[in-house]
Amino acid sequence: MSSGASQPNNISKVRLQPDPFLNELTNMFERSTEKGSVWVTLKYSSDKSKLQRNKMKTAGEKIEYKCLIRATDGKKTISTLVGQKDHQRFQASYATILKARMTALKKRERKDKRKAADSDKKRGVLKK
Repeated sequence: MSSGASQPNNISKVRLQPDPFLNELTNMFERSTEKGSVWVTLKYSSDKSKLQRNKMKTAGEKIEYKCLIRATDGKKTISTLVGQKDHQRFQASYATILKARMTALKKRERKDKRKAADSDKKRGVLKK
């Protein structure tokens, strides 16, 4: 008999502090460079159960909400909680990692402004 505590599909889940989370996220991006994807989700969370939150509300205590960030590559799931005080520093580091690792994205094709204006003029003449 096995208990229901085992993880489905052998996916390991780890809650990390923000800095180790960013390091592990970088490693995930490196492992998935050739093949695979990394999914990152952000969620508003208090990290308390509904029962605990209700007790805190009735007692008049302030509930501190944080940002729960999860990342997975399909094999490993990591997460962290970021409070309001650390959010700007974390967001700046996170943005730097994303800019450095999203190299497979294609650049958007932009029309030359002059060519676009000329083609609009031609269409206007043809429509009349």
